[in-house]
Amino acid sequence: MRQIKVAVLLGGTSPERDVSIISGKYVTEGLREAGYIVKPIDPALGVNQPENEEELFISAIKETPPTEEELAKFSNKNVIECINSHLLDDVDVVFIILHGKWGEDGTVQALLDLRGIKYTGSGVLASAIGIDKNMSKIVFKHYGVQTPDWFTVRKNNFDLKEIRTKIEKSFSYPCVVKPNDQGSTVGLTVVKSPEEIEQAIELAFKYSDLIIVEDFIDGKELTVGILGNKALPVIEIIPKGGIYDYYHKYTKGATEYIVPAEIPEEWTQKLQEQALLAFESIGCKGFARVDFRVKENGEIYCLEINTIPGMTGTSLVPKAAKAAGIEFPELVDRIVKLALED
Repeated sequence: MRQIKVAVLLGGTSPERDVSIISGKYVTEGLREAGYIVKPIDPALGVNQPENEEELFISAIKETPPTEEELAKFSNKNVIECINSHLLDDVDVVFIILHGKWGEDGTVQALLDLRGIKYTGSGVLASAIGIDKNMSKIVFKHYGVQTPDWFTVRKNNFDLKEIRTKIEKSFSYPCVVKPNDQGSTVGLTVVKSPEEIEQAIELAFKYSDLIIVEDFIDGKELTVGILGNKALPVIEIIPKGGIYDYYHKYTKGATEYIVPAEIPEEWTQKLQEQALLAFESIGCKGFARVDFRVKENGEIYCLEINTIPGMTGTSLVPKAAKAAGIEFPELVDRIVKLALED
């Protein structure tokens, strides 16, 4: 039987580039262990991929995302050239592990659709809705997935006094300010008082022209991975100090994970139901992760969906899969097989 050839797209041009590279390294190793021929590719480099693939990989994620200056070295024109080049001529399927903008938002998916190449995960529309926090929350609400109250603010068209008034009328403090289309809590601030709002807005606008101001839900932080059409065990996330931000997500030992979460059975059942409903409501495929906060009284709030969740050593979907008896090579093998079946 012929071995299947998989191209792993990693890196990319978003602020989540470093996370994607580490995810890509794990995926490459896992797929090889599962018996695939694997070609890791960083589309941000265009057709000029290094001869030695080890040059693609970094050894660790820094405490903060790459700066604008660091990302300016890469061009989205290179991404288009890469997808349209000979590099993908002989592959059977592409494993997309590009996180954030220009990878998780439907753009790369559209280019691969145009080339007629199969790929892992969700298609163009579900990817575009999933990364757009405002649109996904609108869809969630329509389908009965409870999500925190929110409003949006557009760059160059806002008044700080009006925003403060709206916060106090809608949900008060603390509240969350975050970019509309970034992941890994890039640009996110938990705002505790009116005096902090300006700085939080300025930070969020560094990453997006549209930002979300959202009610902060005090309670447990929980997440549910989806594989195929099944929900994986629920994970509780307990950052050691502060919020579950970029540092706590990707620094070993900075966060405690309880898998499966030690919560009432009815919470688990409802979280898994809500996660699947969120997944299906925007038309996701393959795999994803849905993030929640749950109040002490068991009231569940869906924060967002990640259509290409991380696959690093501290990532949550691999932890949940392992709790369900699925080791990492089997996990990535299943994701590829779901793409090939489509």
